[in-house]
Amino acid sequence: MTDVQFADEILDRLKERNPRFQEKAYLFVLSALHHVINGLDQPRHISGPDLAHGVRTLAINQFGPLARTVLEHWGIHSTTDIGDIVFALVDAGILITQEGDSPEDFHGLFDFEEAFDRNYPWGVGG
Repeated sequence: MTDVQFADEILDRLKERNPRFQEKAYLFVLSALHHVINGLDQPRHISGPDLAHGVRTLAINQFGPLARTVLEHWGIHSTTDIGDIVFALVDAGILITQEGDSPEDFHGLFDFEEAFDRNYPWGVGG
């Protein structure tokens, strides 16, 4: 089995268990995690708030004013959804957690309308 086939099987299982999220949602959260890790001076555990803010930053950098629309199209409507994706990836064996990590770490971290619309950083990329 090739790595691509293995990845496709995992994504298929994730979509089957959590049909509200498109496969791009899982890939984007993993990309955001990679982005956050690469921005660190020293390796360390990435918390729920760290990752949620990383998702926001990466979405704005990649999609500009359409960031919220793209995330919502993939099924990500809140930071709670980001946590649900993370813990689905944990259940699938893709990510690991530390003692004390829980989906609640992602609950209510920021409001999507406020974070992506009202507080959009218009100077990004310019």
